[in-house]
Amino acid sequence: MSKILIIAEKPSVGTDLAGALPGAFKKHKGYLESDDHVITWAVGHLVTLAEPEDYDEKWKKWKFENLPIVPDEFKLKPRDAKSTKQLNVIHKLLAREDVDRVINACDSGREGELIFVYIFEMVDWGEGNEPKSVERLWISSMTKQAIKEGFDHLRPAEQLAPLEAAARSRSEADWLVGMNATRAATLRGRAWVGGVVSLGRVQTPTLALMVKRECEIQAFVPEPYWLVHGTFESPSRAGYTGLWFSKRLEDKQETEKEQSRIKKADQANDIVGRVSSNEGTVVKAERKQQTERAPLLYDLTSLQRDANSRFGFSARRTLSAAQSLYEGKKALTYPRTSSRYLSGDMVPQLVPIAETLLPIREYAPFAQNVIDLFGSGNEVPLSRIVDDARVEDHHAIIPTDVEHDTSGFSEDEQKIFDLVTKRFLAVFHSPAKYARTLVVTEVDNENFRTRGKITLEAGWRAVYGVEPDEPKAQDEDSTEGGELPELEEGTKVKCAEATLEAKETKPAPRYNEATLLSAMETAGKFVEDEELREAMKSGGLGTPATRAEIIETLIRREYIERGGRELMPTPKGLQVVNMLDGHALTQPDLTGEWEHRLLEIEKGSGDRQGFIDGIAAFAKDTVERIEALDAEKLRPERVELGPCPRCGDETGEIIKENSRAYGCTSWKSREEVGCGFVIWKRVAGRTVTPELARQLLEDGKTREVVSGFRSKAGKPFRARLVLNEEGKVEFDFPQRKTPVPARE
Repeated sequence: MSKILIIAEKPSVGTDLAGALPGAFKKHKGYLESDDHVITWAVGHLVTLAEPEDYDEKWKKWKFENLPIVPDEFKLKPRDAKSTKQLNVIHKLLAREDVDRVINACDSGREGELIFVYIFEMVDWGEGNEPKSVERLWISSMTKQAIKEGFDHLRPAEQLAPLEAAARSRSEADWLVGMNATRAATLRGRAWVGGVVSLGRVQTPTLALMVKRECEIQAFVPEPYWLVHGTFESPSRAGYTGLWFSKRLEDKQETEKEQSRIKKADQANDIVGRVSSNEGTVVKAERKQQTERAPLLYDLTSLQRDANSRFGFSARRTLSAAQSLYEGKKALTYPRTSSRYLSGDMVPQLVPIAETLLPIREYAPFAQNVIDLFGSGNEVPLSRIVDDARVEDHHAIIPTDVEHDTSGFSEDEQKIFDLVTKRFLAVFHSPAKYARTLVVTEVDNENFRTRGKITLEAGWRAVYGVEPDEPKAQDEDSTEGGELPELEEGTKVKCAEATLEAKETKPAPRYNEATLLSAMETAGKFVEDEELREAMKSGGLGTPATRAEIIETLIRREYIERGGRELMPTPKGLQVVNMLDGHALTQPDLTGEWEHRLLEIEKGSGDRQGFIDGIAAFAKDTVERIEALDAEKLRPERVELGPCPRCGDETGEIIKENSRAYGCTSWKSREEVGCGFVIWKRVAGRTVTPELARQLLEDGKTREVVSGFRSKAGKPFRARLVLNEEGKVEFDFPQRKTPVPARE
């Protein structure tokens, strides 16, 4: 009797498939079997592209004369010994005479396709035998109903040929760039960077984004400015406040821009003196009603951004929870999606999904609203939710139409499920409505701006308890209050008090995972509008499925590190990018263009061979550029931080940076060991930057509490660094009275 062999990506998925298929399955080593089906699994990537030395023994040695390495045809090999065992199981099952059909049930995406085709390609079918025919299971949900429907609508493997081509192209492009650039950079720069200098098609431009921002921060010189605040009394004795502003024409534009920052203290003091206790007039009182639509449904990147902003989750942590909710709990649809829309065939499932949320108290009233909306008999506006043209492989992440036992969810799973569920419910609700008020008060020819905002109808925001769904950083000089007193143009008021606020300009903030994911999505371009961001996705760095791992790879290689919620490049990361001296590999736009071309290949409109030929030429140019770098220019610049506090000013000894620490130069000029003063660069798993070291020397402590330290048990903590009387660095915990010695 003939059987169907099903190859899943993971054992857990294999078990779920067995639960949805008819018949009883017996468990064997590496597979399950019933009368009609055999189910096995890949356990992720079992096969990888071969190493250079697998092609030619001479390529085992890292020499410039052996570069670039561009194979005529790429070879495959098992990833490791453990992979070989499962690979042998799969190959034996494929070779069985009673197996006449094969179903690829790996994850429905580019990487799932690659996992399967690499396994299938390595099968030894025997002389004269043709490979067995393959069909594709393509599902977005792991519910039994979705699995059964997927088996009822299997797709011919040939239909996925463009996806396979894109998957192979991505893999080969990463190999060509990674192998050649890494070897060249290591040969040229390891004397200064230390160890292997790993470069990659996506990781290097991502690192370059962060290094560029860090250099801007380090070079930033704060400038003082002042704000003038006025407190006013209306005729009804009701008070309100306003911020001074002036208007100026933008350069080469006819538009006016309001400016609240005053750059000279005497000008600010003059304004305060003239308006205080003076009479004024309301010259503008404008009231407008505005609406705000619900944000789009989640794709993986937007979900990761929100989870980072709200809960401090890393991108990997969010993906892990979402994947568990998809595979294990069957509570969410496929999470590794780049779409924020639903396909038209999903519309009949929307009410059943809402019905599964009714038993959950906090969602019940909003789920009922969705059910009532579809049952009203009126046409439901779905243009911002349903768009087949914007669903490539998988639709947006939404809850599934199965009963949800949230009591069995982990804390992370509960938070991610809550985000996805509230977003799903919110998109069916009406826009939020606000009354916005703008009042301009003039006192002695000086203008003060007051803004008010009142929620008239919560609309979709009621799902969130009227709290902001996507918190945005406000301009530090902006003010927006609530209810204002009734004011009309021409109303006479009094400036009861004017106060001066001294401030300093600040550099752009360091990236956190939310802002870095946004930058990767748009290849480094700052795009706040979510619908414009949608239009730029195809040119981003990496894909939603790979961005979390890229960030973790940079951390593993000690190119970046976490400092609380911030991500910052390490001295090693800074040196790697500086060594490349602006090479095209560091440019996000170029890598974004490659991702766009991969997407075109995936759609069937791109030229795979042309793409690979271009990557090979780029790898050759990269090797030549790196080889030609001036060795002296690769020497890292070491900062000098001022006189050694132990030796004193009169000795001329200074604190200077070296590869591991900031130490006294006395060891260079004396036969003795030297004074021994040192501030280590690595303290409790965190890099002490030159700026932090400078603060320790100048102030005896860091100016703020520093995040990113880790205890011996691996737990993160925050503390201020202090320099004790003996010149040793200690931790000063805000909640403790006694400092604790810091460890390297």
